[in-house]
Amino acid sequence: MGHDLAGISAEELMTRVAIVGAGSIGVAWAIVFARAGHPVALYDADAGRASAALGEIENRLRELDRFGLAGDDVPAILARVSVAANLADVLASAGYVQECVIESIEVKRELFAELDRMAGPEAILASSTSMIPCSRFAAGLPGRARCLVVHPGNPPYLLPIAELAPAPFTAPSTVERARELLSSAGMAPVLVGKENEGFIFNRLQGALLREAYCLVRDGVASPADIDLVVSAGLGRRWAVLGPFATAQLNTRGGIERHAQVMGPAYARMGAERGQHDPWTPDLVARVAAAVHEYLPAEKWADQVQQRDLALMTLERARQADPGA
Repeated sequence: MGHDLAGISAEELMTRVAIVGAGSIGVAWAIVFARAGHPVALYDADAGRASAALGEIENRLRELDRFGLAGDDVPAILARVSVAANLADVLASAGYVQECVIESIEVKRELFAELDRMAGPEAILASSTSMIPCSRFAAGLPGRARCLVVHPGNPPYLLPIAELAPAPFTAPSTVERARELLSSAGMAPVLVGKENEGFIFNRLQGALLREAYCLVRDGVASPADIDLVVSAGLGRRWAVLGPFATAQLNTRGGIERHAQVMGPAYARMGAERGQHDPWTPDLVARVAAAVHEYLPAEKWADQVQQRDLALMTLERARQADPGA
């Protein structure tokens, strides 16, 4: 039976966060929610790991505080985090449960069955999985409508993106409640519109890694030089713009012109790897229409200037602290 949450308002319920799994992601999520004012209870099957997590949380909070990023007095944040002795205790009165155990379908399936049986009926059950669609571990649960994936960038206290990846059986209200909670905690939730392995973040990251491995294999570049190209080039630009916005601002004429000029070359590069995903005119038009909603074509010059100002701000910060 789940815990009796009668008499607790929805607002109170959603302030109580349970984190199951006290590894690096569990620790990071604890910081995100505690920093935002939520009481957080941590549980790990390894009692030593759970106990060590409190020291790790304090150390990371003090580093955040050194850069003015803690958001509150460190002792006050730490006071919101507790370690539970067992799974039942961590789930008591929790309105949101973030699972952070190993990347195993079998382990997650078994754990989610326990979470569904033991957590209160209104509690959201979210997995931090990096790759596994929710349907693979929650489809058979009586409470599957309150299950979804909430995959963070690592570490989420510095990378605010959070992918909300529901299954076809996930209730829309579950997604909306999770989105509201994450937004209030300073995260930037993104809805994954269709179940897939790897969601958005890791499919994009995987595409780059696949090509990076190929470039090393083919003798084009060393791992160190590939990392340098990304960290001193692509990564700096991507810190302020995504790939579509980059294409829009890289070429006069915007993303349509970019696709016209560069698309054939990128298609040839893909063909080298056995990939055939051409940028068809209708797909380019669809992407361009969406991009122009947040980057209007008539403001192109101003947007390029804003991009450069953002990059200059980052460069100034790097030069002020070369070790950063």
